[in-house]
Amino acid sequence: MSPAHTARPRPQADQETEFFWASGRDGRLRFRSCTACSALIHPPQPVCRRCRGQDTAVREVSGRATLIGFTVNHRFPFPGLPTPFVVAQVAIEEDPRVRLTTNLVDCAPQDLRLGMFMEVVFEQVDDVWLPLFRPAADQPAPAPLPPDDPAPERMRAHVRRTPATRKFEDRAVISGAGASRIGRRLMAPPLHLTLEACEKAVADAGLALDDIDGLSTYPGGGAYGGFAEGGVTALESALGIRPVWHNGAGETFGPGGSVIAAMLAVAGGLARHVLCFRTVWEATHAELVRQGRIQLPRAGAADGWFKPFGAVSPAIMLAMNAQRHMHRYGTTRETLGWIALNQRAGATLHPDAVYRDPLTMDDYLSARTITTPFGLYDCDVPCDAATAVVVSAAETAPDLPKAPIRIEAVGTQIVERPEWDQATLTHEPQVLGQAAHLWTRTELRPADVDVALLYDGFTFNCLSWIEALGFCGIGEARDFLDGGQNIARDGTLPLNPHGGQLSHGRTHGMGLLHEAVVQLRGEAGARQVRDARTAAVSSGGLTPSGVLLLRTDG
Repeated sequence: MSPAHTARPRPQADQETEFFWASGRDGRLRFRSCTACSALIHPPQPVCRRCRGQDTAVREVSGRATLIGFTVNHRFPFPGLPTPFVVAQVAIEEDPRVRLTTNLVDCAPQDLRLGMFMEVVFEQVDDVWLPLFRPAADQPAPAPLPPDDPAPERMRAHVRRTPATRKFEDRAVISGAGASRIGRRLMAPPLHLTLEACEKAVADAGLALDDIDGLSTYPGGGAYGGFAEGGVTALESALGIRPVWHNGAGETFGPGGSVIAAMLAVAGGLARHVLCFRTVWEATHAELVRQGRIQLPRAGAADGWFKPFGAVSPAIMLAMNAQRHMHRYGTTRETLGWIALNQRAGATLHPDAVYRDPLTMDDYLSARTITTPFGLYDCDVPCDAATAVVVSAAETAPDLPKAPIRIEAVGTQIVERPEWDQATLTHEPQVLGQAAHLWTRTELRPADVDVALLYDGFTFNCLSWIEALGFCGIGEARDFLDGGQNIARDGTLPLNPHGGQLSHGRTHGMGLLHEAVVQLRGEAGARQVRDARTAAVSSGGLTPSGVLLLRTDG
């Protein structure tokens, strides 16, 4: 399958990267390299990550590589690449720690196998050359996949224990939680949804809006294609809260980063009550685009190291991690299916869930392909919704109308590289280190968790968190999830009892935190997990991410 030679956007090239995109002019692949330790440096940096040497040079390599992952994309169109097309990752022969996201040409997808030997070919787009790969003529037995660095089993060795004798987590509580209406294409302006959720959360905490002296959100105004309400400034402008502290950023611990930032603010005395919120508006936004009432930016240069090759969705990147987990540990599509079925079973008990119809394994396996190995039910449900929580200083707890939710610990440390294609091969990037960090900040263990609210933008996100947090061993999810009993509401690890993002709706992680609060208070009605006193809440389907461990005093 050869890509079309028209209309593919050219990649952005700058002073640091133009040598790479121009390499194909003479048919030779080049990387920046450390002159001290000979490591290849990709993406190009002014310093070597391995030895931190700053003497680097451009180095020509053979152009040979090992195929370490691929997905056949059926869902996401891209100019110049007729669907379906193959997005792949290859490990460079001279330094397999360096991987490229690319397209495969001159091959049939059904003939591809992990571990195949590949060779570079170039496609010119204007004044840049895209490195594509095809199977090499000589094909010995497939090579083993290169090991992760660090290996999943050794993440704990890189985690730093807190030096403090008193944790900042002890000085903050979650005092209130609220959620707006949720649905597909509500056609309500996003700020309206934000106000609904925030007013409910403040009232739930027994506070007035004038008591709020901090605002915190993720990812902030203007991020992620206009899908949100406009961030802190939009809410402050509407309500006139006049915060003494505020925060809005995408480079934080995933969606829960706004909550962790708020905890630090109240622990440090900057604020007493911080309103944290997240609004998604993707379903209505997409409908308005379809109607022509919102204009998307005209396609131009494709930025980053992924988009020039049509890797335009996290689904495409994560699908390759799922494929490698299956290859290394024997995980199957049915393994992921048990997560989808569990979430749907929970959603049938939630009156506000977007998808409430029963789901069978046959339904799951026969659904249309999105990008292999993911089908429709491996992907979460775009929706319109807002979620909010109030983080308060712990000394205010006696004055709250409801028992506060305590934060036992957070896990935030980055251990892997932030770049998706350079990080963990077999798990969602940025879960293993953060999960290991969590358990250094508490005496509780995985067996003490009564309910797990784990990020499930895709089924594989959820599987990655299950293994990372130690609810089963690395590579043991197939057995742990088989049959779905362990993750059922009455199982050993009740998982996303409200339906998660796969069936309740894509609330971008904050809905998980809201459900944790509801469960720990015993207010979940028909979906209530019996005797829930401790909850793990993971935050992030992007990088970086984080995880929180919550508990009640009861």
